[in-house]
Amino acid sequence: MSRLTHRTAPGCTYFVTTKAWQSHAIFQVPEIAEITIECMLGYREKGAYLLHEFVIMPDHLHLLLTPSMETSLEKAIQLIKGGSSHEIHLRRGQKMQIWQQGFHEQTVRDASDYRNKAQYIHLNPVHRHLVERPQDWPHSSASARFTLDAAPDQFKGLASGAKAPLISATEMSELKLRPPKAS
Repeated sequence: MSRLTHRTAPGCTYFVTTKAWQSHAIFQVPEIAEITIECMLGYREKGAYLLHEFVIMPDHLHLLLTPSMETSLEKAIQLIKGGSSHEIHLRRGQKMQIWQQGFHEQTVRDASDYRNKAQYIHLNPVHRHLVERPQDWPHSSASARFTLDAAPDQFKGLASGAKAPLISATEMSELKLRPPKAS
């Protein structure tokens, strides 16, 4: 099977999904989820990328991020996955597989697309019946526990100010990423 290639461009914002190893629910362990968040925030603080939104689900991670001009999208995800794996192994004394290989990305096209993807991230724990309100999920930017980066200027129209309707269940399922078909 050939390796998935990512079409990326400097300065773009991406909606990224990556899964836990064999879709195991390893992030349901709060310590593992918190270590992953610390790692994401650490690389953000070092300037590798702007982190706009995220949610760590029991078996996967969704992000809205903008890599820095010096960091490719692949490198940003490698920092998050490799850094969190290393730190989890170090702190927990385990050498288990953490992440599935690869990731899926979608380029954010406009303010409406940004808003829909941010809402998808926030509502993911609600739709999976883990919490009743997005802000109740502790491993998400919706919890307001974390200082993150504002939406890039080109997405600020709908992303932060105007009230637009929440996305419907139909639209939610359309946002779900599907793995590439094997050739």
